[in-house]
Amino acid sequence: MSLPTTSPTMIGRASDLRALQAVFDAVAAGESRSVVLSGEAGIGKTRLLTEFTRSVRSSALVITGQCVDLGDVAAPYAPVLGLMKDLVAQRGRDAVLEAAGPGKASLATLLPTLGPDAQDHRDGGVGRLHETVAVLLEALSRQQPVVVAIEDVHWADGATLSLLAFLVRVLSDARVMVVLTFRSEDVSRGHPLRGFLAELDRTRRVERHTLERLSRSDVLRQAIAIRGSSLDTVSIDSVYARSEGVPFFVEELLGLEADRDGDELPDTLRELLLARYERLAPATQQLLRVISAGGVCVEHTLLERVFTGGPDALDTGVREAIGSNVLVADATTYEFRHALVREAIHDDLLPGERSRFHAGFAEALEAGVGGEPVAAAVSHHWMLARDFGRAFPATVRAMEQAHAAYAYSTEAQLGERLLEIWDQVPDAAALVGRSRSELMRRTASALRNAGWTDRAIAMVDEVLATPEERDDLDQAKLLRDKAFYLANLGRPGSVDLLEEALDRVPPGTPGDLRGVLLTSLGARHMIIGRLERAIEYADEAAREAVRTGSARNASVAANIGGIARIHHGELESGSRMLATAETLADGDGSALLRYRVNASDMANLLGSYEEALASALEGVARAKELGVERSSGLILSSNAVDPLVALGRWDEAEERVHRALALQPPLAFSVYLRQSLILLTLWRGDAESAATLYRRWRKGMLSLSGLEVQTRFGVARVVMQVGLAAGDLAGAWSPAGVGVFDAPDHRPMPAYDLPALADAARVLARIRVSLATGTLDVASGPFAGVDDDRLRQQEERWRALLAEERFWPTAPLWGALVDAELGGPDGTGNDASAWEAARAMAEHPFAPAALAPYTALRLAEARVAAGDRPGAQDTLVVAVAEATTLGAGLVLDGARALAERASLNLDGRPRARGTSGSIELTARERQVLQLIAEGLSNRQIGERLFISAKTASVHVSAILRKLGAATRTEAAMIAGASGLLAANAGRTDRP
Repeated sequence: MSLPTTSPTMIGRASDLRALQAVFDAVAAGESRSVVLSGEAGIGKTRLLTEFTRSVRSSALVITGQCVDLGDVAAPYAPVLGLMKDLVAQRGRDAVLEAAGPGKASLATLLPTLGPDAQDHRDGGVGRLHETVAVLLEALSRQQPVVVAIEDVHWADGATLSLLAFLVRVLSDARVMVVLTFRSEDVSRGHPLRGFLAELDRTRRVERHTLERLSRSDVLRQAIAIRGSSLDTVSIDSVYARSEGVPFFVEELLGLEADRDGDELPDTLRELLLARYERLAPATQQLLRVISAGGVCVEHTLLERVFTGGPDALDTGVREAIGSNVLVADATTYEFRHALVREAIHDDLLPGERSRFHAGFAEALEAGVGGEPVAAAVSHHWMLARDFGRAFPATVRAMEQAHAAYAYSTEAQLGERLLEIWDQVPDAAALVGRSRSELMRRTASALRNAGWTDRAIAMVDEVLATPEERDDLDQAKLLRDKAFYLANLGRPGSVDLLEEALDRVPPGTPGDLRGVLLTSLGARHMIIGRLERAIEYADEAAREAVRTGSARNASVAANIGGIARIHHGELESGSRMLATAETLADGDGSALLRYRVNASDMANLLGSYEEALASALEGVARAKELGVERSSGLILSSNAVDPLVALGRWDEAEERVHRALALQPPLAFSVYLRQSLILLTLWRGDAESAATLYRRWRKGMLSLSGLEVQTRFGVARVVMQVGLAAGDLAGAWSPAGVGVFDAPDHRPMPAYDLPALADAARVLARIRVSLATGTLDVASGPFAGVDDDRLRQQEERWRALLAEERFWPTAPLWGALVDAELGGPDGTGNDASAWEAARAMAEHPFAPAALAPYTALRLAEARVAAGDRPGAQDTLVVAVAEATTLGAGLVLDGARALAERASLNLDGRPRARGTSGSIELTARERQVLQLIAEGLSNRQIGERLFISAKTASVHVSAILRKLGAATRTEAAMIAGASGLLAANAGRTDRP
């Protein structure tokens, strides 16, 4: 009796199907979501996915891809290639290219027929490819929801997993649903999919769904659906016990139950998987053994070439195998009804059969049968055929293909395969076109690009330790590579390696190697604060670039030389040199990105926040035009965060931080973003969360701080400010906090020193208070031996550093803050006049927005201490108004605490009007009042007084409140009537 292969209805998966449908409904409503379906082999993942995609095809674009089992080294982008072919078949080549946007040429990496310009498709690298696929899916999703389904990702290559991870991260509001399936028992410890899944688990838009085995009642329902009638209790118990509720095994057992002639059902899994196969004719079994060597899916033309039984025998065997529910076929290909059956048959091959069949497929693929050969598949078949002489050149070609497709993990694995069989292949060096050491260096580079940097370093170390003779240039390249890999991991040692490499590349050496070493050394010395050395290397790199004609090195040299000179105090010449880096780049994408990043960062450090923001956003816009907005453009987007914070646009800054961190920027930029987020969280008033974030990220931040002045002082500011907010003076005083100024390798860099000095002064003042009140443990611990004299000496050193760095444009601001923090007779920050000066400086455009309410609060505190309650009350109201506008919860908390201590109010109730002598206006408010009377707008007032329009608005509000006026005109009239304007005309005090 012949039974249907599978149940006409899906059994036991109604809740699973509803779960997928619920996700799809959310996607259709405008939210990108992903689902990862897992389960053991035969559990019904494919059936569930098929039923789901069938149910949504009428309202969604469904594209599917299948991963291919090629052993340990997967073919690059195999399932993505399937997606692209499916998409082109449904939408057409032109529509796909139009939807792909500016990066459409990079799609040639996945499907050569999509490459309109072969010369352009590599521009932008893997980031552009990822961005283009994302743009393509986003564009398609604007027409209708898109479902991307990929099966068996446990066989996926690293490049595919990297692309999928990127898509899941960036497709936040596109109507795209990604569904992935994998066989759970195949993902053991160390499997590449584990890291991928862990990354997905950190994304709120991803759901994990595991398919469970069927219950006994479900197995009975499945049996009835397949047979058309019920089974007796003994039979159903037997099927349930043997299948253990796995649907595929139930189907196989029911098929055998119908066909057996008194034979017992198989007891082992292997017997079950081979039961149908063993009932077929010998010639059909032979055909299936050949097909099992071909892979998951075998083209008919390829099978014709490899199968030696002739066309009639092939057709007869295929018909029998399909009729017996072992094979399935479409218009051009064959595959086993389940991968488990193929694996069981392949495992049963004799050694001679295995070699012959795989050699046959390798030869046919190399001959171009079945289309353009995938070199990784050819290499795979020759390796299983144990023909290393032919596997070697095939693997070399596969390695080149993987590199061209940015499939670095596959490239690295293929390189390791070549090294493994090197000694078994005569003339291996001639076949690969390089020495064994050169191959190891190339493989190490692929390992680094794939994210396996520790393994890359180990391989380079192995090469350096080999006795093989190498010339100086090869040795220099190895040393350079190791230096880069160490820097990638935030580890020390790169400078010494680069200098050793440079010694081996004398002036006049052909090529760019010397130029790359010089620019790299200039950059490394710059970021560790050795500015003189950085300038020397940058200048020599510029001369070398002229000699070799390298636009990239010329631009990078001007970039580094300009930045280093600015930090060194040569502001004008350094700025001019930096500006030339853009022109010198001559369109080189890497050099332009580097210029835009450093130019926007330097503008921010100089206090030109609007310029810094505009520069960063201009770069982001250009990156979007090139199709790399969320890869290379991510770095520039990160550079917009600090200017946004300084300008008081905190919501925008925080949104940009979270978006950038979700896209996993490079290590250094990740640390910068985390620092910004911690301080932003703190200033918003959530000190506890800020401390939690610091504890979570502390290790990575401190590891990089040993290699970069920028990071070291950024971390120090976090440590000091979080410590102050938490009352942890010991933490703030630690080597990672205040102690950065005492580090033996500290070299003056005002852009980073000055803001940190203001924080350090606040810590010092707090310690003086604790010392004076006897609450500081000076007998042991971090404050052992601390006394007034030691604190005075510390302050003197800092003031000497301030004097040395007074050339920096923002030095007046930070100097005023240090004076205020350490003002007063006891040096604890209670001098109102010092805080008035700091408050005036905080109103300048180069002052970060948070300093306006902060200095107002500290001025109010100082006035309370001086007994000036009316002045304290007025200033406190200003601080509250500014902090409320900004969202500075930290200042508002301090204001509430001060109001409670000093019995002040926060609502700013106006005083009764009186004469000019009875109306308390600050010096700045008197200036603003005079300009109000002249009819100036807030913007015009800001321009006249060199403050922002927002700050001018705050002053105007305070004046209206104090005068009890409803309008600016009324305020001018009151001021004139009370004599305030006349009094102002005779005053000489300044803000």
